[in-house]
Amino acid sequence: MGLFYSGNCASRFSRYYTITAIIFLFFSCSSSDQKVLPARQKISINRDWKFYKYKEGEQPDDLIYDVRPELKQVAELRVADSRPTQAEKVKARQVVLKPWILPSGNAFIKDSSKHFVRPEGNPGENFPFVKIDFDDTSWQQVNLPHDWAITGPFQEGWDSEVGGGMGRLPVNGVAWYRKKIVIPEDWSGKTVFLDVDGAMSYAMVWLNGYLVGGWPYGYNSWRLDLTPYLVFGGVNQLAIRLDNPNYSSRWYPGGGIYRNVWLTVVNPVHVAQWGTFISTEHIDSAKASVKIKIDIENTGNRKADIEVVTSVFAFEEVDLPEKSPVAVSQLKETSVFPKGKVHVENVIEIPNPRLWGPPPTQEPKLYVAITEIFQNKSRLDRYETRFGIRQIEFNPDSGLIVNGEHIPIRGVNQHHDLGALGAAFNTRAAERQLEILREMGCNAIRMAHNPPAPELLELTDKMGFLVIDEIFDCWEMKKTPHDFHLIFPEWFEQDIRAMVRRDKNCPSVFLWSFGNEVGEQYTGEEGAALARKLAAIVKDEDPTRLTTASMNYAQPHMPFPEALDVISLNYQGEGIRQDPMFEGTERIRRPPSYQAFHDKFPNKVILSSETASAMSSRGVYLFPVTDKLSSPIRDGMGGDSKNRQVSSYELYAVDFGSSADKVFRELEKHPFVAGEFVWNGFDYLGEPTPYYLSRSSYTGIIDLAGFKKDRFYLYQAHWRPDLPMVHILPHWNWPERVGKITPVHVFTSGDEVELFLNGKSLGRKRKNKFEYRLRWDNVIYEPGELKALAFKNGKPWAQTVVKTTGEASKLRLTADRNVIEANGYDLAFITVEIVDKDGLVVPRSNHEIVFSIEGPGTIVATDNGNPADMTAFPSKVRNAFNGLALVIVRAEPEKTGTIVVSANSSGLKAAKVKIKSK
Repeated sequence: MGLFYSGNCASRFSRYYTITAIIFLFFSCSSSDQKVLPARQKISINRDWKFYKYKEGEQPDDLIYDVRPELKQVAELRVADSRPTQAEKVKARQVVLKPWILPSGNAFIKDSSKHFVRPEGNPGENFPFVKIDFDDTSWQQVNLPHDWAITGPFQEGWDSEVGGGMGRLPVNGVAWYRKKIVIPEDWSGKTVFLDVDGAMSYAMVWLNGYLVGGWPYGYNSWRLDLTPYLVFGGVNQLAIRLDNPNYSSRWYPGGGIYRNVWLTVVNPVHVAQWGTFISTEHIDSAKASVKIKIDIENTGNRKADIEVVTSVFAFEEVDLPEKSPVAVSQLKETSVFPKGKVHVENVIEIPNPRLWGPPPTQEPKLYVAITEIFQNKSRLDRYETRFGIRQIEFNPDSGLIVNGEHIPIRGVNQHHDLGALGAAFNTRAAERQLEILREMGCNAIRMAHNPPAPELLELTDKMGFLVIDEIFDCWEMKKTPHDFHLIFPEWFEQDIRAMVRRDKNCPSVFLWSFGNEVGEQYTGEEGAALARKLAAIVKDEDPTRLTTASMNYAQPHMPFPEALDVISLNYQGEGIRQDPMFEGTERIRRPPSYQAFHDKFPNKVILSSETASAMSSRGVYLFPVTDKLSSPIRDGMGGDSKNRQVSSYELYAVDFGSSADKVFRELEKHPFVAGEFVWNGFDYLGEPTPYYLSRSSYTGIIDLAGFKKDRFYLYQAHWRPDLPMVHILPHWNWPERVGKITPVHVFTSGDEVELFLNGKSLGRKRKNKFEYRLRWDNVIYEPGELKALAFKNGKPWAQTVVKTTGEASKLRLTADRNVIEANGYDLAFITVEIVDKDGLVVPRSNHEIVFSIEGPGTIVATDNGNPADMTAFPSKVRNAFNGLALVIVRAEPEKTGTIVVSANSSGLKAAKVKIKSK
C-alpha cells in the first residue's frame, strides 16, 4: 500500500552580486548596444541599506498593521507543552494599515470573491522615513540578510524585557530599512517585482512615498509589484517598516530583513511567481514521464498570442547543467489576455532517468527545466525550475520507501537560527550544519516550525536530505500573547499556499506539515474540521504529497488524527511523563502510544516528528549518575541549577521527553514506525528549558557553536552501524574524585567492548537486545588512561583512548576550510582548542581568549556552546567552555589575500591560522 509521487525544486539564484546603494543594470548604460535586455533578470539588492530601530523608551511611529492585545502578566518559565489558550478579541482605536496590506496576498486566495479590495488613500505618505528627500545619513549602514538583534547585548535576570524563551536578545521593536535604487530607462515597459525571502515581521513597504503592500508573517517569502510606483530612468526610494512584538514566539525569531531581497524584472507576459510544478507520472529504468504545469500571467494591457516550450537538462555537477537537453517538450500555443493568467501543461519523456534519493545508498541527482515563452519568435521569458525524479511510497507496515528502497527516517528538528549568526541566513553556515548532521548519520530534517530560507532547501536538494516542510506553530488558539494566532483568520490560506507554491518543486520535501502541537487538538471535532480545511488547501496546491500535523496531546480515539494523512507524534510514541514522580500532575501524560495509533489507523504511516528532547551541556558531567534508562532533570538528578548546566551522561531529558536510548528501544519494538525526528539537531537560541535565565537550548545533539556533544556519538553508533567507531565518556580529568566511583559509558557501532583502565581490563561487555550503550558504573577513578576495544561479530572493530591530560599549555586553531570566497558572505569557522604540551585537549579549561585578525577578513562572531554564557556574540574576547571556543570569520567583498586569525590567552602559548580569500 502507498502513495507514489515525484518531487522537484524551483530554481533559485543564490549567487550574490556586489550592488552599490544605487543600482544600475549593466552599470546603467543606455547606449545603443544595450537595447536588447534579457527576458528575465533577478538582481540581488542586499547591499548598502540604511537601518534605524527605535530606541528603548522612544515612542515608535503609529503606522501600525493592527492593534494587539495588551500584555498582562506573562510567565517566563513556561512548560513547552503547556496547553494553548483562546485568542483575545481587540478593537482598533486608531487607523490601522491592515486594509492596505491584505490585498498583497490576493494571488494566494483561490476564491476571487474573497479577494481584498485596497481602500482609497495612501497611509504614511507624509511620514518622513518614506520620502526620498529624508536625510538618512546618520542611520546605520547594513547589508542583508540582517538580524538586528543578534549583536545583543543579552538581557539578564527575571525582569528582563525579553526573556529566555525568545533568547534574551533585543528582538522586539519597530525598525525601518531604506534604500535608493535607480531604475534604468530601458526597463520602461517591463514589470518590476520586489521579492523578499523573509522579514521579521509585519513588513510594510513604501516606494517613493506610496504604500505598496506588505506581509505580516515573518517566515514566508513574498512579492510586491513595484511597477506602478516606479520612476524609470530616475532615483527611487524604498522604505520598509518592520514591527516585531515581544512575546510573539516560543523561540528566538530574529528581527529584521533576515533573508535575501531581490528585484525581479520581466516582460509583461511571463511565468507567474513560483509558476511551475513538475511531477512524475511514471518511472522505469528506460524513461520517466514528467508533467510540467506552467502558470503564465500578463500584467500588460494587450492580449498576447504566445508559444511555450520547455527543455530539460541533467546536471553534470551540483551547479553545472549539461550543454545539451535530455528532452524537449512539444511547442504549446496559447493566448493570454490583459491582466489575466493562463495555464499550460506538457508531458516530457526523459530517457534513462537519474533518480534523486538520499545517501548513502542513493544519489541526489537533479535536473533543470528551462521554460521559454515566445511571441513572434521573440523570447519574452526564460524560467528555470530545478527538480528531481523520485518515487515515494508510504507503507503503513514498514514506513518510507524511496525508489523501491526502505529508508528508515533518521532525522532531526532544526530551528531557523544559525547560532552566533542569528536568524540572518548564510548559505555556508547552513551547509556546515548539514555536513555535521550527515556525519552523524542524519538523513532528514524537519523545519521547526516554519518555512525555511529557500537556499536551505537548495542545500537539502543537492545533499539529499529528506525534508518535512512546516508552516505553523499555532492556529486560532494562542501559545504566546502576540504569536500568529492574531493574524491566522485572515492569512492562513495565503501563507499555506505561498509555502507550498514556493517549495513544491523540491525533491527533498516529502511531506507537508500544517501545524505543530496546535491547541485545536483539544477542541474535538471543531479542531479536526479546521485541520481538514487546512489540509485541503495544501492538497489543492500539491495533490502529489501527503499532509500531517504533529500531535503531543491528541489520542487515537479523538477526531484530530482522523484529519491527517500521516500520524505525526511528538513524544507520544515512547510515552510522556511516565516516571512515577509525575503521577497526579495535571501535565500531559501518555503511555507509549505507537501500537495504539497503529491499531486505530492500520492504513496510515506513523512517524515521530519529535523524539527525545534529551538535554546536556557539552563536557559537563554531574554525579551521581542515574541508573534509569531515562531520567527527568532536577538538582542532584543530572541538573545544576546554580550553574545552569545539565550532565552529559546523556540519560536526562525534559519532563515530557526521553533519553535517546529509550526512543531507540521503542522504535525497534515497533518496526512499522517510519522513523524519528530528534528534538533537536543543533542547540538553538531561546527556549532554554530548564534554566530560563540562560540564552539558548540544551536539547541539541550538537551545541550552539557546532561542537559535538557525547550524544552525537550515541546517534552515530546507532544510525551508522557500518562505520567502525567507539566513544568513551566522561573525560578522565577528575583530581577531586580519586578513589570515588566514576561511571564510564561507551557508545559503539560494534556489539562488544572491552574496557581498560591503565592497562587493566575492567571486563568485556556485549550489547543486549534493546541496549545502545555499555555501562561500567562502578569504576573507581584513578588518573591515567581509559581504552575501549570494540568488537563486531567477534572481530576487532574500533578502538579509542581517553587520557588524563597535563596542565593547559597552548592554544590550537583549526579552520573548517582554508580557502573561502571573497564575496562578503562566505565564512570560515575556526575551532579553538586549549591543549596540554602533548596536544591533548584539556577538558575542563575555561580560559579567557582574545582574538584578532589581519588581512581582508572580519571576525563576525565568537561562541563556545555554553547556554549560560551571556557574552555578546560580536565580542573578540571569549572564555573557552570545557576546552573549546569558536571564531567565525567572513571574507571582505572583492578583497583577496591571506587572512590571519590569532588567539591569545594569559599563560598559554598563542596560536594563528591562515585562510586564503579568493
